[in-house]
Amino acid sequence: MLICSIGLAACEESEATKAAQKAAKSTPAPAAASTPAPAGAAASTPAAAPAQTDGYKEAPMLSKLVAAGTLKAVADRLPAKDDIMVEPVLEEVGQYGGDWKLPWKGPDDRWVVGQPTEEPLFRFSKDGSKVEPNVAKGYDVNKDSTEFTIYLRKGMKWSDGQPFTADDVLFYWEHMLTKETFGKKIYDAYYSVDPVSGEKALAKVTKVDDYTFKVTHKYPSVQFLERVAIDNKWFFAPAHFQKTILPEFVGEDKALEIAKKWGFADVKSFLVATGYYYWVNPQIPTLRAWVAKNDPNSDQFIMERNPYYWKVDKQGNQLPYIDRIVASKVQDPAQRVLGALAGNFNLLDFGFKDFTILKENEKKADFRVLQWSEPNWSSAGIQLNQTTEDPKMRKLFQDAKFREALSVAVDRKEISEIMTNGLGAAQQASVPEGLVGYQKSWGEQWSAYNPNRANQLLDELGLTTRDKNNFRLNADGSDVTLTVIEPGTDNMPFLELFKKYVEKIGLKVDIKIVDKGTHHDMTYANKVPITTENISLVNVAYRPDTLVPLRVLTPWSIGYGQYSQSGGKEGVKPEGDVAQIFEYWNKLKAASTKEEINKWGEEIIKLHQKNQWVIGYAGPTPKLIVASNKFHNVPKDLIFCDEFRSIGHGHPAQFFIK
Repeated sequence: MLICSIGLAACEESEATKAAQKAAKSTPAPAAASTPAPAGAAASTPAAAPAQTDGYKEAPMLSKLVAAGTLKAVADRLPAKDDIMVEPVLEEVGQYGGDWKLPWKGPDDRWVVGQPTEEPLFRFSKDGSKVEPNVAKGYDVNKDSTEFTIYLRKGMKWSDGQPFTADDVLFYWEHMLTKETFGKKIYDAYYSVDPVSGEKALAKVTKVDDYTFKVTHKYPSVQFLERVAIDNKWFFAPAHFQKTILPEFVGEDKALEIAKKWGFADVKSFLVATGYYYWVNPQIPTLRAWVAKNDPNSDQFIMERNPYYWKVDKQGNQLPYIDRIVASKVQDPAQRVLGALAGNFNLLDFGFKDFTILKENEKKADFRVLQWSEPNWSSAGIQLNQTTEDPKMRKLFQDAKFREALSVAVDRKEISEIMTNGLGAAQQASVPEGLVGYQKSWGEQWSAYNPNRANQLLDELGLTTRDKNNFRLNADGSDVTLTVIEPGTDNMPFLELFKKYVEKIGLKVDIKIVDKGTHHDMTYANKVPITTENISLVNVAYRPDTLVPLRVLTPWSIGYGQYSQSGGKEGVKPEGDVAQIFEYWNKLKAASTKEEINKWGEEIIKLHQKNQWVIGYAGPTPKLIVASNKFHNVPKDLIFCDEFRSIGHGHPAQFFIK
């Protein structure tokens, strides 16, 4: 995690900059080796040897199609030789075949297959310290970081065999992103900020040639590539497909007719599903290693290898190694554990609460439990919505005395022992050591168990009147109830402990369980006063939204997010330290050096330390990756986070099954 926090990859000074950028431009494009793989090294069985064309090999299931005349030879499906991406393998060159079997809850759980299969324009390096070209072959950037020239891979193709070119980037920009056809506003990555006036300016995207495009900013945008790698990973779309469904091209009536044929009631929801969550739709061409093959509403959703995938290993074997991803629908979280123990799933992730049962069954179930780190602030805690609708509760939530009372009222040692077997330290929610923004001793803030102090603080706030059950009332006699709205029952053991301690100091706690969809809707409607959502981010400069309320996302700042997202038309206007956060964020965006970016990011972190809007009762624990012992090339220790796309950070195209 220490490595992950090292500075932002951006434009350095003078000659060092040019050298680094040229290296980035050329690194991903070495020619594929023509040396044949050892016998059986790239096949599921010795009898199923892969076809070989001009030094490139392919999976047996594809060579059969080539032999039947229904698919072009592998060399004709790959990009130009110098533009093929050679993906490093972790342990060894793999063999073809097999299914990656994992659980999911259905189409609404689409990120389960979305993150591992994602192919961004630029991706983060394995240590997280910089970005590297992926779909893009490379880039050049000028001295003041206002002009980025991005090179694509010549001859690269969509999964249906159609050419992928700069036209697909320009189409996405001009007809989808800037017109918000798929329900997302223009990402922050594409705005630069005047360091003097704070004016925001939208970038210009222009085509240079079929495999080159340019992004021009009005003001310096030092971390543009990092922002794209997080905000807008797929800075492209299959223009030839989108032209057949977008109302701009087919008309509103025809678009509605098409939407209904796909099973959608309206065009808006249809365009979100096909423009943003496109990877679960088998009709839509993609650049991913695996392509959807059936209806995602089926009991088993299947993704199958992309015949036109543009990566090979060092021996010229076209990736991916694994034939299919098979996602089986489960209803109960317990089915994930039972399925792993029974061998029904061969690679999936778990939270730390399942550590004991998984670890005890490693040998019997023939899998290994890998511990990836997470950039979490805590493993058990709460967020108090600073803009909650009830004005009396909002006043309490916004008072630091009230937050401190809730913090010191709980015995963190017991929380740590019961919830994490003592592995999550008894500490406050804070930036973990090794990450940008770490503040020494922050973890100790308001962390000592002190119910007397908690009662004193509540008395000072005027909550001295009690009802017949000894619960505190407001000065006017009205009820004071802490309402926790929780998406599911996973955190109930912690919440029961929280309720026990908080009710000891006279505050009534009401816990309400809803499904995830309802919780999402209630959050966006500002109907969630308290919830257990964690803060997890590698660097505030990379992904600010959980700490800077730019949109509705994080429970502590729902109303502020509404205000920012709507341009002041809805929500709650930020004041005080929250308004200061926005000022610091604007300065960070306008920064012209890495040092300035780090400085303003640290100031944002310090305001969170000062206010402790998010209260934690136990330190972070690892994310568990359970991998069958037949599954290979899976990293033992990476950072599991949304910014790096979770398991996708391990580059699944090079995973294989023996």
